[in-house]
Amino acid sequence: MATPVSATPGSSAAVSSVPAAAKDDGNMSVAAKAKAQLNVSIVQASLTVSLNSSNEPLSVLLKTALTGINEALKDDFGDNAIQNAVSQDNTPEGTASRIVSLSTAFYDAFKQQHPGEDGDGVLNKFMETLQKGVDQGFKEARGVLDGLKVLNGDVASNIDKTYELVQKGYADFAAAHKAQPAPADTKGAA
Repeated sequence: MATPVSATPGSSAAVSSVPAAAKDDGNMSVAAKAKAQLNVSIVQASLTVSLNSSNEPLSVLLKTALTGINEALKDDFGDNAIQNAVSQDNTPEGTASRIVSLSTAFYDAFKQQHPGEDGDGVLNKFMETLQKGVDQGFKEARGVLDGLKVLNGDVASNIDKTYELVQKGYADFAAAHKAQPAPADTKGAA
């Protein structure tokens, strides 16, 4: 049973207790733990977002955009990667940078799963996969923030800016990894 939460203007509301099921995570799968942590984080963010609407909603955006990636990165970042992200730079630039760098880090593994395929074709499949995931994450984040009645003004424009920066990051990544045409043989030309 959760303990009631109180908030005063100018202070940060915090959940003083979480449901026992969320605390007793010994029998939970990693995915279930990550989902429970996300749910607690969303509740905490919803309590503080009206008090500090400048950066906290972007932390919710980050968490929803990276949920699937977090599960895949649990060995590298541990079970608390999402919680650790809350304390990071949650500006549009910082959030977009993390989304791009964490998601594009899978490119080499993706290539290995597609041996013998055309390099640019594999790159295109990878970028389409990332785009589908980031679109879903941003859609979910907007839904959460809209439900909290904070998807307006700076919050909405920061999400739009973050999305644009992610798109630019993905375009830059794709351009850097496109197969370079072989140089023309100039030895025989005279």
